[in-house]
Amino acid sequence: MGRLIYAVAAAAALCVQGLGAEARAEPRARVEGELGDDLRDAIQRAIGDIDDPIETRFEARRRARAAAEDAIAVLRSEGYYAYSVEPDVSESDPPVPLVRIQPGPRFTLGEAAIDWQGEAPDEPSQAAARDAVDLEPGAPGRAAEVVAAEGRIVATLQGRGYADASPRPREVIVDHADDSLTPTYRIAAGRLVRLNGVELRTDGRTRPAWVDGLAPWTPGERYSPDSVGELERRLLDTGVYDSVTVALAPAERETAEGLRPVVVSLAERKRRSIEAGASYSTTDGAGVDVRWTRYNVLGRADTLAVLGRLSEQDSRVGVDLTLPHWRRAQQTLVLGAAAYDVSTDAYDETGFGVRTDVTRRYGKTSYLTVGGTLDASRTKDRRPEDLSSLGRDIVTASVLGEVLLDRSNDPLDPRRGWRVAARAEPTVLLGEENLPYVRVQVQGTGYLPLDDQARTVLAGRLRVGRILNGSIPEVPASRRFFAGGGGSVRGFPYQAVGPRLADNTPKGGLSLFEASAEVRRDLTERWGVALFVDAGSVGSSGAVDLGDLAVGAGFGVRYNLGFAPIRVDIATPVSNRRGEAAFQIYLSIGQSF
Repeated sequence: MGRLIYAVAAAAALCVQGLGAEARAEPRARVEGELGDDLRDAIQRAIGDIDDPIETRFEARRRARAAAEDAIAVLRSEGYYAYSVEPDVSESDPPVPLVRIQPGPRFTLGEAAIDWQGEAPDEPSQAAARDAVDLEPGAPGRAAEVVAAEGRIVATLQGRGYADASPRPREVIVDHADDSLTPTYRIAAGRLVRLNGVELRTDGRTRPAWVDGLAPWTPGERYSPDSVGELERRLLDTGVYDSVTVALAPAERETAEGLRPVVVSLAERKRRSIEAGASYSTTDGAGVDVRWTRYNVLGRADTLAVLGRLSEQDSRVGVDLTLPHWRRAQQTLVLGAAAYDVSTDAYDETGFGVRTDVTRRYGKTSYLTVGGTLDASRTKDRRPEDLSSLGRDIVTASVLGEVLLDRSNDPLDPRRGWRVAARAEPTVLLGEENLPYVRVQVQGTGYLPLDDQARTVLAGRLRVGRILNGSIPEVPASRRFFAGGGGSVRGFPYQAVGPRLADNTPKGGLSLFEASAEVRRDLTERWGVALFVDAGSVGSSGAVDLGDLAVGAGFGVRYNLGFAPIRVDIATPVSNRRGEAAFQIYLSIGQSF
């Protein structure tokens, strides 16, 4: 206890010292002269403050000269070239550094020009370069804008295929007769560059032909920095490489046809990795996950993973093969197979399945997925009279169509924007009888910041689902809708929302409704809190029964790891409680939705 009191006292003393030091801070020099408020503030910020007191006139004069140099830099940057700046020292004791300033007239821009050094680019590129100057004659002659225009010229030329374009020393005429500033940019455009194929440099197993196929250009096209940058992004997106460097080869590497290759250097990550994880829940029990991964087996940034999970509720072993940029860029093929043993309050199921998915990415975070699965399983409902009319042994064939549109600002900690996801699974069940049906789900989430810094965010979620063509006895329990749990209706255990059998066993349903509202508030840079209300209902006949709505509410604590928050939520049932525990606790990484 004594150490704690000492630490608090020491921290308080440091704060007092800091406040005292801040109070003693004063301008490095005092600015005098007829200046506009904006110009005076800019000069004062450039001069800065000082904490150490002045002891001699020599020190005061040194600071005045340094402040005068800072003031001149600001004046020139703002277009004042006929200035008068005089450093001085007051006669007071202690002495005060002074800077007396007469800014003079503000110079305005004249007509800028481009002087091509060597061979000029083609006429369309010359016109684009002139447009890129974007300096309005008569506007204030700020130095930063004059320099920025030169950068825009070079960037425009490089974007039009002149990869070697570079500036030469520019000429800027400051005319005191008419208070004007006229820049002339000397630009060496170089030759037009046309791209060849890819030249791969790596000690790994990546195949050159695969990398060459990723290039977003065909040989003979004009050089484009965006195209070269896109190839680098495509390679980084695979997650197989520790580092990726993509650069245009130097001019001396140009072929006889006038083409230049693009050099790709890849440093591959270790070929194998092993990951393990453990979890525990008061409702689901303990679980252990293991994943063994082999990278780049086929030489095209592929990933082969063997996965295993052992838990009281869901145990399985499987293998996945992922092929990024399959057949075209930003398209991923996943092939998988798994054997599983699932035991829940509603049903038991064992089986084996294979699947294939093709996911096409649009932009950074929007996806379209199509695929198919084939499962052979044995399902055991908790009560024999509720067994599906198809029998216990069922073969399930389904196709998948899913779209995700993500316009939020962050995948794990969204603070503004929205997301919409829709999923449809036409399915055929083959057993003692056959049943075709379609399972449809749609979910939307939105995020509204309540202040400019997005420290307080209002988040909302709505999810609905429907099984078309099928009844409760026909659709196996493992294919029905359930609600409740950390990603559904908090406050209720997994599968606890919805119809139940006479012994309180969850029955599942043919329709689903879920809604959530959450207020998130940052208290500090690391810590935050949340208040939330979740609601959900599962319908037996297809229509959602809002009269049987289950509502849970609670609060949570967030700790920001930098890339995502750790989330701890405590929730309790508010309505439609059927003997559940007084509260449920959820621990996860990332926001709840």
